Amino acid sequence: MNAKPSESKPSGPPRRVSSKKPLYATDFFCRAPKAKSVSLICDFNEWDPAANPMTRMPDGGWVVRVSLPQGHQRYLFMVDGKPTLDPNAVGKVYNERNEPVSLVAVS
Repeated sequence: MNAKPSESKPSGPPRRVSSKKPLYATDFFCRAPKAKSVSLICDFNEWDPAANPMTRMPDGGWVVRVSLPQGHQRYLFMVDGKPTLDPNAVGKVYNERNEPVSLVAVS
């Protein structure tokens, strides 16, 4: 049997594929009860300490929620000006300068 491909065309305007990836709310927590300031530095904010300052909680923890695309993201906490790994991170990898950074999986 010879089957011909269907030549019907979809009705209506052409569908556009969005180039934007969906974002997922992602919470970060840093335990630093004696810190005066903590911020999140990462791939997604170009390692800018001013981009994602964290909020101090009454228990001494610091939190911030950011919207991230699906995938693995590299980050550190900046605790009183000192880059700090997250002991609760999914993993640890190395950046371009062979320095350790924390890893989070976003899905």
